Amino acid sequence: MSKVLLKGMTWSHPRGYDPMVACSRVFNEQSGVEISWEKRSLQDFETLPVEELARLYDLIVIDHPHVGQITQEGCLLPLDVAGREDDRRALEAGSVGASYLSYHWQSRQWAFPIDAATQVQALRPDLLPQPVSSWREVIELARDGRVLLPLRPPHSLMTFYTLSANRGHACQTEGPGDLIDPTIGVETVEMMREIADLVDPQCFEMDPIAVLERMARPGSTVACAPLIYGYVNYAMPGFRERLIKFADIPAAGSLGPTGSALGGTGIAVSAFTRHAKEAIDFAYWVASAPVQRGIYAASGGQPGHAAAWEDDSVNAATSNFYRGTRATLEAAWVRPRHDGYMRFQQQASDRLNEGLRGRHAAAAIVADLNRLFADSF
Repeated sequence: MSKVLLKGMTWSHPRGYDPMVACSRVFNEQSGVEISWEKRSLQDFETLPVEELARLYDLIVIDHPHVGQITQEGCLLPLDVAGREDDRRALEAGSVGASYLSYHWQSRQWAFPIDAATQVQALRPDLLPQPVSSWREVIELARDGRVLLPLRPPHSLMTFYTLSANRGHACQTEGPGDLIDPTIGVETVEMMREIADLVDPQCFEMDPIAVLERMARPGSTVACAPLIYGYVNYAMPGFRERLIKFADIPAAGSLGPTGSALGGTGIAVSAFTRHAKEAIDFAYWVASAPVQRGIYAASGGQPGHAAAWEDDSVNAATSNFYRGTRATLEAAWVRPRHDGYMRFQQQASDRLNEGLRGRHAAAAIVADLNRLFADSF
């Protein structure tokens, strides 16, 4: 019998690549199935034709807004196979917030969460002893030049989502129709304009990694990034010269740390694989509690299973990253996932930034966001 060799594609970051390589080594020892991993930037993943990607790889790490497009094109195998109902119930029960359900689309399960993330708060504990708890405090810090905010697309749109939902007015996820009530949308744009005017203009070119790298410099005076996708690596002592801690988002309204735009990634299986059973077995295995709180977390991953988020040793190694942000994850908001959403996400982010940088009227910006959203269906 010939040896089974699988190819996997993940995203180009130690958090996305290193745990997959480490876990695949253990899986090979246990099953005899060998998996080789390649990595691409998320931008490359979004621009490469999905079918081409699925024909090249057996296993694909995806994020949930891609689900509508990928399934519409028939590129994934559903993972809700007969006989593994108990395993799926265990995975769903171990979901951090809506991570598991974010890959459930049109009555099928297309991926399992292996990485849980959402916009949280990052802070330098040597410069800011306690996390800020309100948006008013964020603005005060920003006036003192102590705040950065990643605004490079799509992160500007993610901040728009989070600020809207956190005040109790979550954007729509289904259409056709408006993304958001025009009055609420204008208020959110003006909130973003206020902080964008206070932070370094380079924020429009910065993603979360760029912001965290700037914050981690020894001479940095930046104490806080109030809305940023968490990267557990920076909370590990010794990863950078200065430690960054992560906490729940500051409240812009009266609802606490709710409505953050959910991120994270899931493991999916190509519809074109010649080794469906082995690939599906790996997906169940790598998403399971023992692996997630064990080798996955130990190899620099940011697990998607609650067993890891609740584990004392996992938290001790990461400055309490998981317990510090858990409430935000549990109350996070799931983005639209329809076929056509990814194009909207890029167009809307670009329009938002154009409007903020060009000082366009907030009402005109929101009208364009609503039009682009309706056109995406």
